[in-house]
Amino acid sequence: MPGLMKPSADAQMRDFDVWVFDLDNTLYHARYNLFSQVVQRINQFVATALELDGAEARRLQTAYYHAHGSTLRGLMLLHGTDPDEFLDYVHDIDVTWLPPNGELDSALARLNGRKVVFTSGSTDHADRVMRRLGVRHHIEAVFDIAAADYVPKPNPETYRRFVARHAIKPERAIMFDDIARNLEPAAALGMKTVWIRNDEPYGHEGAEGDHIHHVTDDLVAWLEENTG
Repeated sequence: MPGLMKPSADAQMRDFDVWVFDLDNTLYHARYNLFSQVVQRINQFVATALELDGAEARRLQTAYYHAHGSTLRGLMLLHGTDPDEFLDYVHDIDVTWLPPNGELDSALARLNGRKVVFTSGSTDHADRVMRRLGVRHHIEAVFDIAAADYVPKPNPETYRRFVARHAIKPERAIMFDDIARNLEPAAALGMKTVWIRNDEPYGHEGAEGDHIHHVTDDLVAWLEENTG
């Protein structure tokens, strides 16, 4: 049901000045499993850097994600990890798993206003993925984890930094993300929100809150239905 909306959501769409998109499992569908490559390489990085076996590296990776918002943040705070070294390693993946997406290209072309990517990954990774999808030319800017001073979503300060950096009026912006809890600070600032739902359990954390205004299983279908 691509266009599913929560009953409490406002069914009347309006024009927005800024369209804010997460990257992984948002601009492309989670079924392509591209992000699984990143997760695997995070595990390999942790295992190598801390001299752990695979199972212990996975346990620590998960623990740092829950305690600090990201594995990288935990590694930086507790082990002094160089973020550039980490990001270069974990994003060294094969993006040819993704097919170019002409429907997404057309959907983004129809949107009035600015299009911005807000990701907890790196700008280089975002650029590679968007060029593979064929949509990089639509995106005005990428706000990445370095721009966030390596403090990941959903830390509210990162959203305030994002809004200030790109001169965004939250009440005139709409944000799309595959992780429900990442939309809570956006809604608190006044943005409308769209949760890109998939089968990843971590994406469902916080999905019952009032900060979720719209829900869809497919970004392109939602854009076509609501802005076409």
